[in-house]
Amino acid sequence: MSDRQLWSYKEIAAHIQVRPDTVRSYRKHGLLPSPDHVESGKPYWYADTIRTWVTLRPGNRSRRED
Repeated sequence: MSDRQLWSYKEIAAHIQVRPDTVRSYRKHGLLPSPDHVESGKPYWYADTIRTWVTLRPGNRSRRED
C-alpha cells in the first residue's frame, strides 16, 4: 500500500524531527530528493518518497547494515 499524501517542508520536518528551515537547507544542498509535485512554486513530496529517503540517507542510525 503506497502513501500518496503530499508533504511540504513542515511535514517532512516533523517526520524527521528537525525545523522546516533545516529541510529547506537539505534541498538547497542537494540532500533531499527532487519534489514529486510543485504547486504555485512550492515543492511537495509523497510521504513514501520521504520515508524511503529517510531509510537511505547517510547518518540514519536505524538503518541495518547487512
